[in-house]
Amino acid sequence: MRNITLLLDDGSRFQGKSFGYENSVSGEVVFNTAMTGYPESLTDPSYAGQLMVLTYPLIGNYGVPPFTFDENGLPLFMESEKIHAEAIIVSDYSEMFSHWNAAESLSDWLKREKVPGITGIDTRELTKTLRERGVMMGRILFDDETDEKDYPKFLEELKAIDYESINYVDIVSCKEVIHYNKGGKKKVVLIDCGVKTNIIRCLLKRNVEVIRVPWNYDFNSFEFDGLFISNGPGDPNQCQEAVLNIRKAMQNPNLPIFGICMGNQLLSKAGGANIFKLKYGHRSHNQPVRMVGTNRCFITSQNHGYAVDNDSLPADWKPLFINMNDGSNEGIRHTTNPWFSAQFHPEAASGQTDTEFLFDEFIQTLETGKLQLDNETTIAETETTVRKFKKVLLLGSGALKIGEAGEFDYSGSQALKALKEEGIQTVLINPNIATVQTSEGVADQIYFLPVTPYFVEKVIEKERPEGIMLAFGGQTALNCGVELFRNGVLAKHNIEVLGTPVQAIINTEDRELFVHKLDEINVKTIRSEAVNNKADARKAAARLGYPVIVRAAYALGGLGSGFCDNEEGLDQLVEKAFSFSPQVLVEKSLRGWKEVEYEVVRDRFDNCITVCNMENFDPLGIHTGESIVIAPSQTLTNAEYHKLREIAIRIVRHIGIVGECNVQYAFDPDSEDYRVIEVNARLSRSSALASKATGYPLAFVAAKLGLGYGLFDLKNSVTKTTTAFFEPALDYVVCKIPRWDLGKFQGVDRELGSSMKSVGEIMAIGRTFEEAVQKGLRMIGLNMHGFVENKELTIDDIDKALCEPTDNRIFVISKALRAGYTVEQIHNLTKIDKWFLDKLMNIVRTADKLEETPHNDNIPTELEALIHSAKRQGFSDFQIARALWKDQMDDLHITLVRNFRKQHGIVPVVKQIDTLAAEYPAQTNYLYLTYNGISNDVTYLGDHRSVIVLGSGAYRIGSSVEFDWCGVQALETIRKAGWRSVMINYNPETVSTDYDMCDRLYFDELTFERVMDIIELENPHGVIVSTGGQIPNNLAMRLDKHKVNILGTSAQSIDNAEDREKFSSMLDRIGVDQPRWREMTSMEDINEFVEEVGFPVLVRPSYVLSGAAMNVCSNNEELERFLLLAANISQKHPVVVSQFIEHAKEVEMDAVARNGEVIAYAISEHIEFAGVHSGDATIQFPPQKLYIETIRRIKHIMHEIAKALNISGPFNIQFLARNNDIKVIECNLRASRSFPFVSKVLKINFIELATKVMLDIPVEKPSKNLFDLDYVGIKASQFSFSRLHKADPVLGVDMASTGEVGCIGSNTYSAILKAMLSVGYRIPKQNILLSTGTPQQKVDMLDAARSLVKNGYKLFATGGTHRWLTNSGIESTLVYWPSEEGQPQALDLLHEKKIDMVINIPKNLSASELRNGYKLRRAAIDLNIPLLTNARLASSFIHAFCTMNMDDISIKSWEEYK
Repeated sequence: MRNITLLLDDGSRFQGKSFGYENSVSGEVVFNTAMTGYPESLTDPSYAGQLMVLTYPLIGNYGVPPFTFDENGLPLFMESEKIHAEAIIVSDYSEMFSHWNAAESLSDWLKREKVPGITGIDTRELTKTLRERGVMMGRILFDDETDEKDYPKFLEELKAIDYESINYVDIVSCKEVIHYNKGGKKKVVLIDCGVKTNIIRCLLKRNVEVIRVPWNYDFNSFEFDGLFISNGPGDPNQCQEAVLNIRKAMQNPNLPIFGICMGNQLLSKAGGANIFKLKYGHRSHNQPVRMVGTNRCFITSQNHGYAVDNDSLPADWKPLFINMNDGSNEGIRHTTNPWFSAQFHPEAASGQTDTEFLFDEFIQTLETGKLQLDNETTIAETETTVRKFKKVLLLGSGALKIGEAGEFDYSGSQALKALKEEGIQTVLINPNIATVQTSEGVADQIYFLPVTPYFVEKVIEKERPEGIMLAFGGQTALNCGVELFRNGVLAKHNIEVLGTPVQAIINTEDRELFVHKLDEINVKTIRSEAVNNKADARKAAARLGYPVIVRAAYALGGLGSGFCDNEEGLDQLVEKAFSFSPQVLVEKSLRGWKEVEYEVVRDRFDNCITVCNMENFDPLGIHTGESIVIAPSQTLTNAEYHKLREIAIRIVRHIGIVGECNVQYAFDPDSEDYRVIEVNARLSRSSALASKATGYPLAFVAAKLGLGYGLFDLKNSVTKTTTAFFEPALDYVVCKIPRWDLGKFQGVDRELGSSMKSVGEIMAIGRTFEEAVQKGLRMIGLNMHGFVENKELTIDDIDKALCEPTDNRIFVISKALRAGYTVEQIHNLTKIDKWFLDKLMNIVRTADKLEETPHNDNIPTELEALIHSAKRQGFSDFQIARALWKDQMDDLHITLVRNFRKQHGIVPVVKQIDTLAAEYPAQTNYLYLTYNGISNDVTYLGDHRSVIVLGSGAYRIGSSVEFDWCGVQALETIRKAGWRSVMINYNPETVSTDYDMCDRLYFDELTFERVMDIIELENPHGVIVSTGGQIPNNLAMRLDKHKVNILGTSAQSIDNAEDREKFSSMLDRIGVDQPRWREMTSMEDINEFVEEVGFPVLVRPSYVLSGAAMNVCSNNEELERFLLLAANISQKHPVVVSQFIEHAKEVEMDAVARNGEVIAYAISEHIEFAGVHSGDATIQFPPQKLYIETIRRIKHIMHEIAKALNISGPFNIQFLARNNDIKVIECNLRASRSFPFVSKVLKINFIELATKVMLDIPVEKPSKNLFDLDYVGIKASQFSFSRLHKADPVLGVDMASTGEVGCIGSNTYSAILKAMLSVGYRIPKQNILLSTGTPQQKVDMLDAARSLVKNGYKLFATGGTHRWLTNSGIESTLVYWPSEEGQPQALDLLHEKKIDMVINIPKNLSASELRNGYKLRRAAIDLNIPLLTNARLASSFIHAFCTMNMDDISIKSWEEYK
């Protein structure tokens, strides 16, 4: 590719590379935003004489279709017989294409047609230049043919070109009369000013005869029934002859006339109006227009530089359509005669077809002689006033779980913000105490209660809301709302469901109703049958033919679903699915098809937009939540994109959605065939992703629409001036990658399928697919550095690994490409689209070039271009260093790469996400960094007024919404203190990545390299690392070495606490007791230590989160295995082995200190004994069963540690307490998971205090403490074992929970009952199965067992437990283990649904003991039977539901606990 320069007539220059015909050409430079069909646009005569800039992030991806013609001689896939644009200018050209209908590459086509193509241009900066300075002339110059001294001459020549003086219409119009469809029912004369093929096709398919005449031909002597005036290029003032011929035709007042684009302007001139030139025209496929005098709005496709002057319209004419952004004319109509026109393109190829009904209107005028627009094609104007509600109830989603995570904190928070803006009182029910939405000031009343019909009805009776919102709390809220509707509760209390009606929700959730509903509008769905029992499922599968997919209705994230190839597999899946839903769908499998999603918004006036479309990297066969997802779609043609868009809008209108919903498709990769998979009539995970991907606040808008607003009433919240009725234009690529934590689960099946297993996700933004995907692979936090230059994977069978979708298949693809597999081979094994694989191959080729480059310890200057190219493909400095120095690479080499690129000006630029690809000015603070650009969208002041907060990254086990709460509280405190708040984070599910939460949001990596890039731009006052969990904490030392001001506790103190050896040594030094420990130096040393203290021992790596690689070892074999794992996790930091103390209480202390002095603290107590990770434990606060002496000693130790580490900010200490003997386990010099819980129970915001301390704002010690509370908070953990096929649902020191709830009660029983019900437990009806472990655990369960019998429960027990119960005088029925012979078998009772709760407590966590009870535990999970594996928690829960019933639980809001 040759280097080129695009020279504009104001002297601006843009550098790029040539990929088309190599010729220096000039033309008017125009931009076109949004999804753009390049074959259609290039052949559109309207672009004659223009250099066409396409801002869509990639072009060429689907090649060029064949030049074939239909029976009328019209090209099938093009808009004319040739390319009319002078050149095409793009950001990222894709030489490799992938599409079943492609005949050649775009490059080859351009060369054949002798049209230049330019790639590598910063199209965003070019668009901004055109927007700010108006349309300009430009010239393409080849750098190797152009001398610097020639530029002044070229500039003068450019300025001398008078584009408007050239009659481009005369150039592109036909030269003779052409007839189509002779004998059609009506005759239409078409004035060809540069007509697009699809306009003719739209007329022909309505069976009219078309007489196409040259632009200046006098047709008035013909016999004809109507006149059509086409689009065309250039200045309409050049077409005076056409205007005169139109005027002559208008002498017949009954002659129907319809004009499009230039046709609108020529009809206006013929009618006596004036036209004027717009500054830069309307050049996009997402122009919003409104039909004057109605509530009907449309998204339209446009390319024009002139507009009709509304003020000059004669009295008998009026505007028909108005542009909703700038108020300019978009169409006219005559008040009495059947004459009308549209400035936009209703036929829209390429573009939307929302207004194609105007052709029907024209045909109608041919038949009736009357224009019916007012009453037949619009909804009559209805009452537009928005009903005022005084109080609205919003249902949250409860604890974070696989399939229902932080995205609903984001959507619920947005909805509450929208309601608050309207002055509406809000009531929120959500037991998830860690969320932002349950913070003070977000809702007026908050109830930490289970989101179940029973509790919601109780709140309704108390609060008396007028409306309820069901769409913002995931499937949990939706299912609850549907049940309340069916039970008559909503009708009984006269509550209106705001937004989508409940019947519409039922129509999307009930599979049979859904299929029937879509059949009514001829929309294809996957062949399926809804069944209610196993026998019917078998019959359905036999009729459909294997393979089939089984789905549970009303389930979230594919819960209870899966693929099967035979009846045996079907039986297993169906049994599991019926455990979660009364209805199961057996569906024909379309594995291997593409999966595509559209986010659609509709208001009550039937106005619809699609906000974002997304395409899965993986083919159909794995849940969309498990797939890498790309937005916008990368492999669909323009026609396919708009076909699916039109169907999505048709579905949403037919079902009657009000607000937002998600339409999922299966799409055949070898044709345009499709099937609708499902419609989610609520905000979903995809909605959060689409909101963050586009900057369009879907949840906020959906809430407003639920109140009765129209989209036309709302503003684009980014630009502040344009309407919310628009479809965002992306000039970048977004890549979502799921985060799995499957390594934490014993025995889990790693293969991905139709049920979700991922615990979180990230979103990466780049200007190319390569850049976005490499960023994303670093963000997921699996110690991977991108697509290449990672630690070598050991794979025995690459073919097999490619065929099986697992959590690391993307890295298997990398290994396969490096091993010499072709793109074709990998495609055949994975069915992943070849275009994606080709782009990944680009990354591998660059890595190969870097690795093959000879060099020594310095980087040669000639590598500048290659390194720049690598950075544009998303390579990190680490990857480049590893490619250059391979195994010898160290931190010094990474610094060398960084210094080299900075010396050569290879630095990232900051770009805005402004929703409209720079088409309109936007001062948005929503930013990302890229190497594919030439200038920043932001002006930096360097005033040291910024405070940067580092976010927590992807949700994972151990780091979830609680750290998002911490980050948001820090941002709010910074803002209030008058500093500029800056957030760096990349999690689309969070509130912290909502761009109105801070002054600047960088949606980007939390790597050292990227954080330093941002710090160098911002020049901040300082950086806060202590509110985002472990990821920011791990950066503290490196940032400190580079003289970054770490606010609060020093980086050295953080290291002294995180480094296990340093921390343990410090405790010894200050005389604080701890379990005996030894740093791992050799196995001999460790064995000697173990002989001293005995088993069990605890293996602990440094600098980790959620107990990663932390394990209790019961024997030497486990010790060796876990030491190796810990050493791999913590390679640069020591691994410590410590004595594990059994039967000890675990106590946590969350606190804030200033210069080593504690100013606020909270002590909480675990219900479970030590051995269960603190993130999985059930915590009570204030502590209920701690000795006063224990609390006094804990406070003393807390003060000693705070002083020794000179803590300023938040910190957390974990203790072991046994018989008043206190030992410290660890200290985290950051906020912990329990900070939101203790802050909200105590009603003292610990993060606000800590942030003020870090900003040196004076704070006073709070006047109240935990001893002042006369209520109890219980934090209970949410587990998602039902998602994790084959995983053993047992708890240990490595964290397993995916979320939590926090409930408040007047006593422990009340609080624990609320909490356990909130995480999905049910109070058992009758039968309980017991298997209770060690003698000590049996003793712990004794009182609970007695309570159960006393309260009428029937106990079933395995051998040892049965004997113990009998000896204790407690009646039980003996049942047998799966490994034993005898009846009744415990497993059979579970499958027969005769057991209501299982209590299975392993004696220890050794492999042999876990194997023994695994089948029982796993069956309980798979059959949706409540399971408890800890004696102390089981005992507490049993005492709670035996002591009080549901009616005893008080229904009190958070505010009422004082």
